[in-house]
Amino acid sequence: MQSRFTLRYLRRAQNDLVAIRDFIARDSPGRAVAFVDKLETRMKILELFPHAGRVPRDPQLAEREFCVLVVESYLAFYKIRGSTIEVHRVIHGARNYAYLL
Repeated sequence: MQSRFTLRYLRRAQNDLVAIRDFIARDSPGRAVAFVDKLETRMKILELFPHAGRVPRDPQLAEREFCVLVVESYLAFYKIRGSTIEVHRVIHGARNYAYLL
């Protein structure tokens, strides 16, 4: 099946992935690479099914048209812009993500 949407990581989301990999790599470099690969594989689902995520419970984030895809303990916040999925942040669920967006 051909992708209908293009996945684009904004700079902050790219930096988040690097920080996640580096953090996990402190304990297990192999697990770090595997987790980031898993996260990116899950995100690619959005190219076919952009509404696979959900609308955030936070009304301010929902009003700002964010969607969120949960991957283990991490939340990937994205917006659908025409045929592009813009990934804004990938944040651990324990963080104050409303403040970070």
